[in-house]
Amino acid sequence: MPMSHGRAVAVMVLVTLLWSIAGVVTRQLEAARSFEVTFWRSAFNAIALTVALLAWRRGALWTRLRTGGRALWFSGLCWMVMYTNFMVAITLTTVATVLVTMSIAPLVTAVFARVFLKHRQPLRTWLAIALATVGIAWMFAQQALGEGGSLLGMLVALGVPLAGAANWTLLQHIQHRPQAGIAPSSPESATPDMLPAVLIGAVLSAAITLPLAWPLQASSHDLRWLGLLGVFQLALPCLLAVQVARVLPAPEVSLLALLEVIFGVLLAWVGAGEEPGQAALVGGALVIGALVGNELLGLHARQAPAARAPAVSDV
Repeated sequence: MPMSHGRAVAVMVLVTLLWSIAGVVTRQLEAARSFEVTFWRSAFNAIALTVALLAWRRGALWTRLRTGGRALWFSGLCWMVMYTNFMVAITLTTVATVLVTMSIAPLVTAVFARVFLKHRQPLRTWLAIALATVGIAWMFAQQALGEGGSLLGMLVALGVPLAGAANWTLLQHIQHRPQAGIAPSSPESATPDMLPAVLIGAVLSAAITLPLAWPLQASSHDLRWLGLLGVFQLALPCLLAVQVARVLPAPEVSLLALLEVIFGVLLAWVGAGEEPGQAALVGGALVIGALVGNELLGLHARQAPAARAPAVSDV
């Protein structure tokens, strides 16, 4: 069923909450580290996605994988980079450096949408992006500067916002592109199914990290937590995110995705005893303020034309 804008925003907030459990869950692991965490997370993600998509799409899943074309596989590569680069970057530099680097995602998405899709962004979106970026940078800048970050780690982390921006922009392009020779109201004009791209990304991520993770050392305790990550921190929210991208503009999706950082800090505070400190609280307030302000202004802008429309009375 089609989602309204408000419901899509609510679903995207849920997506970011699910994404944000990675940090607190990783704190519960006993033996699995680095590439092995990435491998098991992606592997469980791939298994969950295969089961879900087979139940949802049945034989159409294999047909779509065979006939999806370049767009589907490009989106799959984007998902692979997002799945993999975050964990790899964490092994090369500080978490703060990675998160600061990832915080440019909304700006990159807005630029991509402007350059490739010719979308004009309202001033409120640019201001919200700027304020949210300042907030996240404030949260982690002192730690990043204090501990010193690796240039290689920053370059690897840069792949996450770049891949995310490319993916959201591609999904927006596919959602709105006209199909030559097909009437807009005909069944053939339906948006191509891009959900299998999430599965492609998971399989590719698991495949490239398995050799780096060998020999595997995760305990049964670790596997239970990593299974939770694969299913509920990746598979479910990523499927929901693809659906949300059919409704919300790409910059707005990327802006809302910044909530992952805020939720992640709060969960680490409550679940692992990692107090964020004053800088994190101030930065989080800026991000949440930017998100709430953008949504309220957007709601007002959407309601204004309806309020100005003349009422039609029965005669």
